[in-house]
Amino acid sequence: MIIHLDADAFFASVEQAENPALRGKAMAVGGERRGIIASASYEARKCGVYTPMPSAKARKVCPHLIIVHGDFSKYRRYSRRMFSFAEEFTPYIERSSIDEGYFDLSSNPRIEPRVAAARLQQRIAEELKITVSLGIAANKVVAQIASKLRKPNALVEVPRGTEREFLDPLGSQWLPGVGPKLGAKMRAVGLCFVHQVANAPLDFLAQVVGSYAPRLQQFARGIDDRPVISDREDAKSYGAQETFGENVTDSTAVLATLHGMADELMSKVRRDGKAIRTITIRLRYTDMSDVSHGLTLGAATDLETDVYPLLPRLLREVWKRRGSLRLAGLRFSNIGEPALQTELALDEHAARRARQRAAARLLDEFRARSLPVTRGNALQGGEARHQP
Repeated sequence: MIIHLDADAFFASVEQAENPALRGKAMAVGGERRGIIASASYEARKCGVYTPMPSAKARKVCPHLIIVHGDFSKYRRYSRRMFSFAEEFTPYIERSSIDEGYFDLSSNPRIEPRVAAARLQQRIAEELKITVSLGIAANKVVAQIASKLRKPNALVEVPRGTEREFLDPLGSQWLPGVGPKLGAKMRAVGLCFVHQVANAPLDFLAQVVGSYAPRLQQFARGIDDRPVISDREDAKSYGAQETFGENVTDSTAVLATLHGMADELMSKVRRDGKAIRTITIRLRYTDMSDVSHGLTLGAATDLETDVYPLLPRLLREVWKRRGSLRLAGLRFSNIGEPALQTELALDEHAARRARQRAAARLLDEFRARSLPVTRGNALQGGEARHQP
């Protein structure tokens, strides 16, 4: 059985956890004037504020709305702690974004999935002061839909064999990849419910949703063979990805996200005593098409500072069709052993490398202790992502 975790109004909930004065208030994270709402509390949602509403409009529909400027480095810290709690039950953990992920419990048959989910939910509430919604099912897609169905603070289990019974009466907008535009297009041709998508002729469905039709119909039938991909395995690669809360067209925001991923992934590389040579960026457009581009270094590295200068070049190479993005991912592969550090710090280059390694080791120690510290570039990235 698989558990899907979906944090409730994550950015807003973290701000309320950090500042008790915001609890119970209509508040949101986003740009104050020309920006958009990145996350809205449930109190704000009751007033009609949603993501990604322009901040100016949010002010009109909710005059007493409190808007907080986001701190992405803080949200990453909460995310790391939230997912670390699941390690009590399984090493097979896949983070699909900063506030969502999957846990595969098949390696731990001694604990009931519902018991594990309830414990996880309780610990997050007690230690982080935020709520999460959890879905339990035999595969990813059903678990994901179950977690989102009754938010906030929900726990929904779909017993094996009842997937169609659970999915059939739901609106088709609950299926992955069906956003407002595609949902309206599907409803216009009578595909209003999941069972209608499941039973539609495939060629007809393809006329409406394009090449995504076969996968969408499998999802509608409760069929999903995607495994939980864990970064804790003796991996042949290290990867991370993030699904954006709103469609992204700004390369600065994407680069900020990639910098943060590079920091976290390289910390894992050093933890495992490894080094990497190949860097790959993956993007997903709003039409669900994926593109990727990578490059291989001349020598293996375990320093994120070697990766930073390459990210803008890689992003330019991969983002050639200038459409809006739904997801960005970063992967390190071509794994090997780190080179022996035999040079003496006698010249400026060697001295700089020594300082970079010392700084990296210190940051790793802080992260292991869940201390609130991050690199300056990651902090700037968090600000860039949420500036108006």
